[in-house]
Amino acid sequence: MIDQFSLYRGAALITLATVSQTHAQSAPKETPLSMVNALHGAFGEHHARAVHTKGAMLEGTFEPATEARTLTKEPILTGGSLPVVARFSLFAGVPDLPDNADGASPAGFAVKIKAPDGDDFDIENNQHNGFITATFDEFAVFLRALAASGPGVPHPTPVEQYVGAHPQVKAFLESRTYPASYAQATYFGVNSLKFTNARGESVYVRYRIVPRAGEHYLTPAERKAESGSYLHDELAQRIAKQPVVFDWYVQIAGNGDKIEDPSIAWPDNRKLVKLGTFTLTRPPADPETAQRLLLFLPGQPHPGVEAADPMLDLRNAAYPISFGERQ
Repeated sequence: MIDQFSLYRGAALITLATVSQTHAQSAPKETPLSMVNALHGAFGEHHARAVHTKGAMLEGTFEPATEARTLTKEPILTGGSLPVVARFSLFAGVPDLPDNADGASPAGFAVKIKAPDGDDFDIENNQHNGFITATFDEFAVFLRALAASGPGVPHPTPVEQYVGAHPQVKAFLESRTYPASYAQATYFGVNSLKFTNARGESVYVRYRIVPRAGEHYLTPAERKAESGSYLHDELAQRIAKQPVVFDWYVQIAGNGDKIEDPSIAWPDNRKLVKLGTFTLTRPPADPETAQRLLLFLPGQPHPGVEAADPMLDLRNAAYPISFGERQ
C-alpha cells in the first residue's frame, strides 16, 4: 500500500509516497547555524524567516489568571494586564506560500508579552499536538532529504526513503489539520518547560492556547477551494469587527510522560491549568516593519520558568541567526 501526502518546497509542490526502504543517513550533531541552513536548503533562502515565513500580526493585551501563581513565580503571571504582540503564520519557509497549500500546516501562533522590566516573555506554539521528529538532529536530516528530493529525482527519493523508515513522520504528516481561520485553531507548545512556584515546587508543562471562537477545520476539498490568502483575509475581516481571544493553559506532565521528546503528545487526561487570556484587537501600525523586527525567544529563562527540552535551547540560539538574515 502507498500512502500519499504533500509538502511545499520553494515554488514546487512535491508529492511523496511512503515506501518500505530504510533511510541510511545518520543524524548529524546540529548547530544553530547548520539548522538554519538546513531550513534554507529545504525551502530556499529568501532573507526572511527561515520557517513560518508568511504570517500576520496583531496587537492586544494579556490578562493573567489567578491560578497561574500556583505553578510559577514568573512576574508576568502574578501581576496585572500587559501589552502583547502576536503573530500567526504558515509552516513552510516560503514567503509567497498559498494559505491553502499542503505545506501551510501546521500553522503557528507566537506571542510576545511585553514585561514592564524589559524581560519580555515569548511563546511559540504550533497547530499540531506533537512535533514531526524527536530531536533537532532528526529534523535536519528530514529537511536535507526534502531538499534533495526536487523534481526529476528518481524514486524512491531521499525524502521518500526517510519517511519510509520513520513511521512517526508519516503519521505526523497525515494527521495535519487546516483551520478555517487563524482564530479558530488550538495551538500546542512544541517543547516542555519546568515551572517552579514561590514555594519551590516544580512541575513539567507544555503550553496550549485555545480559541474562544471554537475550533473549525476544513476538509481537503474545502481547503483547496479557498484562496491563497484566505487565512490572512479572514483574520483582517474578523479583527475589524471584534477582538480575537485565546485562553492560555499549561498541560502538566504525569508519570511516564516524555519530557525531552516533543514528537510524543502527552495523554489528553493530563491536567490543564489556565495561565491567562490574550485579547487581540488590532494590527500593528506598520505591519511590514513590525514583521521584520519581531524576534521570539521561546527558550529564554525567566523566574520560575526554564527550558526542560534541550530543543528549546537550540531554537533560542537559531532564531537570532534568522533574525539577522532578514535585516
